[in-house]
Amino acid sequence: MAKPRSIFNATITFGAVNLPIKLHSATQSKTVSFRQVHETDGAPLQYRRLDPETGDEVPYADIVKGFEVAEDEYVELSKEEVKAAAGEKTKSIPIEEFVDLGAIDPEFFDKTYYVGVRDGGENGYKALVEALRRTNRAGIGRMTFHDREYLVAVRALDDGVLGLHTMRFADEVVDPDDLDLKEAERGPSEREVKMAGSLVEALAADFEPDKYEDEYRQRVLEMIEAKAKGKQMVKPAPEEPAEESDLLAALEASIKGVKR
Repeated sequence: MAKPRSIFNATITFGAVNLPIKLHSATQSKTVSFRQVHETDGAPLQYRRLDPETGDEVPYADIVKGFEVAEDEYVELSKEEVKAAAGEKTKSIPIEEFVDLGAIDPEFFDKTYYVGVRDGGENGYKALVEALRRTNRAGIGRMTFHDREYLVAVRALDDGVLGLHTMRFADEVVDPDDLDLKEAERGPSEREVKMAGSLVEALAADFEPDKYEDEYRQRVLEMIEAKAKGKQMVKPAPEEPAEESDLLAALEASIKGVKR
C-alpha cells in the first residue's frame, strides 16, 4: 500500500532556526456520500451556473466573487484581487511565540496535520519535538495555504511526531455569554454534586479511540447493501429519554445500575 503523499512543503522558523517540513493530512472523512437523483428514473441530477436574468449558463471563466454590501448590491473581486488579499505567497511558517498547551481551549482547534521532516532537518525536528514535549508548550504561528492565512499551533504528539493544527481566530469562536441559556432555578445540593462525582468516577476509563465506531455510518451502509439486494431494512427510531425531574433519584439509580 502506497504511503500518503505530503500535501504541502514549507519551512518552520523560530529564532534563527529553519526547519524544512512537509504536511500530511492527519484525518480522512469516511462520511457516506449521496448523489441527488431524479426519483422517477434514477438519473443523477446536474447543477449548472445560470444567470437568473437571462437563464443562460455562465462559463466558469466569467465568474467573479461578490460580497453583498446591501440588498442586491455587491462589491466584486477578481481572482487576482482575492489572491492579492491573501498576501505574498510564502512557504514559511514563522513561530511567533510558544504558549502553554493546556491554555488553548479545544474550540480553537480546527484541522490537524502531521508534520514530516525534509532532508537536512532531521536533528532540528527531533530537537523541537523533545523541547515541546518537555515544556508542554505549543508554537503559535501563521501559515498561508490555498490563498488564505491560517493561525496554527505546532505541538509534540505522543508518538514523537510534530502535529500542526489550523486554528480559529478569536472572533470566530462564539462567546457562551452571547447564548440564551436557561439558568437553573436552584443550584444542586452538595449531596447531588458528590453523587454526580461518584457516577463520573464509576464510569471512568482510559480513552481508547478504537472502541468507538461510527454506528450510524455502518447502519446506512448495511441498509444500502440490503436495498441493492432487493431487501428492506427500516428500523424504528429509538424513543427519546424522558426528562428526569428528580436529579438525586436519577443519580442514585445510575450508580446502582453501574454497580450491577
